[in-house]
Amino acid sequence: MLPTEYWRKKIARPFRRDTSGSTELRRNDRIRVSPVRLIDENEEQAGVVSLSEAQARAREAGLDLVEVVPNATPPVCRILDYGKYKYDLAKKNRQAKAHRHETELKEVRIKTPKIDTHDLMIKVNRAKEFLLRGDRVQFSLRFRGRELAHIDEGQRIFNQIEEALEDCGKVDRSRREGRRITMLIAPLTKQQLLQKRQAANLAAKIARGEVPDPSKAPPEAPAPPTAPAPPAAETPKTE
Repeated sequence: MLPTEYWRKKIARPFRRDTSGSTELRRNDRIRVSPVRLIDENEEQAGVVSLSEAQARAREAGLDLVEVVPNATPPVCRILDYGKYKYDLAKKNRQAKAHRHETELKEVRIKTPKIDTHDLMIKVNRAKEFLLRGDRVQFSLRFRGRELAHIDEGQRIFNQIEEALEDCGKVDRSRREGRRITMLIAPLTKQQLLQKRQAANLAAKIARGEVPDPSKAPPEAPAPPTAPAPPAAETPKTE
């Protein structure tokens, strides 16, 4: 057993480089490269200065010197409040993550082709929410027993769904798999949604009589015939 004095002795440990992939920026005394390209506390270019001068200017301003672009030549450093900088950066990342949406495949099941119209519209409205959010929606309908003899009834339901969702989605695939038929609807792009809304607004204005219907515009009147030009007068010949 080792003596107690051995455990109390401070053993110097070698420095180990951090290889965990940390994105922490070097700042203040941790910056080693000189000279640096400096951006001052007013976000103005201060040119290329020595590291000691940049650190002195940061101390005078009561702020931090942060190496924001370490791979540049020379490195770019900014004078700023590092705590506030990290807070603003984390806030931007959270907002970007909240606005970013990954497309998912949502399935809406219809248990029987004898579904009530009200129940069907509830499923259609739920699918419309998914499509407007950017997700794809797959409707599935399974036939049981003698219902298999009424495939046309299931197709009629799918046609009704397609018509109800045409303003926010389009059919990507429709097929039959044994006793089951499926229909995959993909969301429209932002440009397609804008075109659909513009067409709907125009149709509403035409129905209210605010603008004329271009398809029922009166034919253009024919242009009046042009009178023939008078004959040119002959010039007398002089002998």
